[in-house]
Amino acid sequence: MEWVSLALTALVIFLGYLSLSIMGFWSSNKFHVDGRTVILTGSSYGMGREIAMLLSQRGANVILVARNADKLQSAMEYAQAAAKNPTTQRFFFIAADLTIEAENARVLAEATAWNKGATPEIVWANAGASTPGLFVELKSETLKKQMDINYWAAAYLARFTLKAWLYPDTPYEPQEKGATPELPRYFIATASVLGYVNVTGYAAYAPAKSALKSLCDGLAHEANLYNGARRSKTNTTGQVPAPFDVVIQTIFPGTIQSPGLEQENLTKHPATRILEEMDPEQTELEAATAAVQGLEAGRYSTATNWLGKLMRFSSMGSARRENLVVDTLGVWLASLVWLFLGPDMEGKIWDWGKKNGMPRHNTDAI
Repeated sequence: MEWVSLALTALVIFLGYLSLSIMGFWSSNKFHVDGRTVILTGSSYGMGREIAMLLSQRGANVILVARNADKLQSAMEYAQAAAKNPTTQRFFFIAADLTIEAENARVLAEATAWNKGATPEIVWANAGASTPGLFVELKSETLKKQMDINYWAAAYLARFTLKAWLYPDTPYEPQEKGATPELPRYFIATASVLGYVNVTGYAAYAPAKSALKSLCDGLAHEANLYNGARRSKTNTTGQVPAPFDVVIQTIFPGTIQSPGLEQENLTKHPATRILEEMDPEQTELEAATAAVQGLEAGRYSTATNWLGKLMRFSSMGSARRENLVVDTLGVWLASLVWLFLGPDMEGKIWDWGKKNGMPRHNTDAI
């Protein structure tokens, strides 16, 4: 199916060129981090570690969060070495298990205290992990853990963050007429291209990332309520709105060459490997760079490679359109591509079963 790969590549290049031309790729940066503070979870290794470095290069104060303190120390030093303003930028790390709701509250409280009493302006829920395997061979405990780390960790953090931004302990004072609004606050979540399209071997991981995508769609929709209230001329509730907009954005990486991929391959079924033979792979830095560039371009959802962009088009539904022309054309073209690609992928799994017979049952469940 090499022709399919070539056709998809040509399609994405065309759409990417059209999108950049229409949206104004060379317009001003829409993701301001210089001098601002970022909480970044899942930042002790992999793509998260590289994101921390890229944010440091752009002048951000970075708070790294993950479970392992030793790895966090190393990642913090790596980010600090890339600082745009070494004499003024600040770095901090917090070891925490974000699958526990209370830990998210603690992280936000410690980060706020370290940030001189101000809730960090940017919060990026990047923590996640995949345990591939056939669904019938997964323990119920694994199903729960996949949802905990890939959905609940981000959902807990989003709830505490939005509450701190929108309803602080010390209420906001009404802004003077004509006052310049503060820069937006950003809540970002890292999902996965498998949140767009699920395939054999990811029946535990992909649903969690689909749920995260849906959560972000809902939060982006809900943010309109608060952003609109800030512009209200007839506020009848007596609640003073935040003096800034809240922006929700989502990142969708694909296959990344990282320790996480090595861990995935330990439980990955051979049929899943067949599906992924043609998938584009990115280094940790390539995926991180694509993610940050998507935020700087102001994209609501950023797929970090061409296959992810195709999968985004094919599963948009009612999701927010970034560009009416590009997204409408992309959805139409993607539906045509999937007429061929969908049966091809299903056929590979069918053929594996036909050739190899019933998968040997793994009595030691994953």
